[in-house]
Amino acid sequence: MMDNEKVLEKHIIGENGISYTLGEDGLYYPDLKLLEGTHYEIGKYGLMRWEYLKNYRRGEYIKLLMEGKLNEHLHEVDEECHERVELIMEQMKVGAGITEELKATDQMKWVGLMNNVKSAAEEIVLREIVYI
Repeated sequence: MMDNEKVLEKHIIGENGISYTLGEDGLYYPDLKLLEGTHYEIGKYGLMRWEYLKNYRRGEYIKLLMEGKLNEHLHEVDEECHERVELIMEQMKVGAGITEELKATDQMKWVGLMNNVKSAAEEIVLREIVYI
């Protein structure tokens, strides 16, 4: 080793109190770790919320991610959406005249009306919960 070469330490603590590790390229990188969060399964509404946050609410997305709360938030949104869709559908079925009797007498009409009610309920939930 020549006199003018400096030996770089593998790990250092910066003035800011953050530890850094020497990379192969000779630069120091902060030793940052995301907090351990919860690990819930995420359904379609949670995935839609994730996509929305990532693309349109970047600050909120980063905050939830850094606090280790993103997965929990997505799970809660998914659960809330499923419950709300069911509730809205039950309310709309009454107004649309969808009954068990209709299901027994005219199954195709019942299926069509149920599909319409489900689509309308999901649209409401997406606007009220997912895309805010």
